[in-house]
Amino acid sequence: MSATVTPAPELDPRLLEVLVCPASRGPLRYDRQRQELVSDAAGLAYPIREGVPILLIAEARELQGAP
Repeated sequence: MSATVTPAPELDPRLLEVLVCPASRGPLRYDRQRQELVSDAAGLAYPIREGVPILLIAEARELQGAP
């Protein structure tokens, strides 16, 4: 019995162009390895679950060293 690793789905670049951080209203960048959308301005990282960005401030992870 071997476990197979499913590669992380790509985020549509057009989607990334229109999404903004709900806290700062600034741009987001895609962190493929962590499956997160990151707002450097707000110091938050929003999870992507099953290919769906969860843009809720309550669900975001605070970045270390954020302002």
